[in-house]
Amino acid sequence: MNKISLFALLSLITLPVCATDVPVGTDVTTPEVKTETKSEPKIAETEKSESKGSFLDGVQLGVGASATGGLNGFVGYANKKADSFWGKRFGVRFDFATTQPVESVINDAIDSVVGDEGIDVGDNLTISHGKMDAKHFAALIDFYPFGNTWFLGGWRLTGGYAFGDMKLGADVAGVFDGPSGRYEFELSGKKYAYTGNTAHGTANLDWKYHGPYVGTGFDFGLLAGLKIYVDAGVVFTNRAAELSLDVPTDNLQQFNGTTWDPVDVPELDAAIQETLSDAQDTLDDFKFYPMVKVGLMYRF
Repeated sequence: MNKISLFALLSLITLPVCATDVPVGTDVTTPEVKTETKSEPKIAETEKSESKGSFLDGVQLGVGASATGGLNGFVGYANKKADSFWGKRFGVRFDFATTQPVESVINDAIDSVVGDEGIDVGDNLTISHGKMDAKHFAALIDFYPFGNTWFLGGWRLTGGYAFGDMKLGADVAGVFDGPSGRYEFELSGKKYAYTGNTAHGTANLDWKYHGPYVGTGFDFGLLAGLKIYVDAGVVFTNRAAELSLDVPTDNLQQFNGTTWDPVDVPELDAAIQETLSDAQDTLDDFKFYPMVKVGLMYRF
């Protein structure tokens, strides 16, 4: 009896102190502990690669030639992969052009058109040695009516604002083979003459313009993102081109009805202005500066 009591006492001492009272007859089992391991979400390699290059989608660069601006270039954005209906139809560009890098090429081309003998403008005068200096800048918005629809998706309508300057110059000269020893010409009904049977001067056209631009264009896809671009439009400007004529006064005489006297410079300037005013009246009707561009572009 003493042994049984001692065993019971030891059993009570070894029970867990955190034990709870359980009704008699209840099956007590140890609950299964479940552990969950949290893992950070993994990004698919394809998604990573797309996210790295997606910021370039739609960026476009172009370089080409402008008939009235010289070397042409632009930077812009037009995302044809956009999910939005309007997002794939609108784009922006900053366009610029200058003749300075190709000035000698342009002037040589003008001289080849003029020819060695020049262009005859009457009174034994010829125009020779033409030159051109031009530049323009423009901020443009492109609208693609057909979005990214295969071939038609390359057609766009363009609007924006442009400003620039174009200068054309040419030498005016003449030689008269006659016994009089002077080269005669008329300005505003007055007779003038260079002694020595030669005449020389310079004619210039200067067109500083700015105003809204409206045009159209097309992108012809070649391969990958490489394309050929064509643009044509006009700048609606309120300023027409201005003409000027430089007539050197060295060895220049004017006819006063009976004799040849040294030229009266103020009177000569008035005759030049009167002569130019007739031509200027015609130019004032043309206040649309044309822009034609063609080149290569790449769209990311």
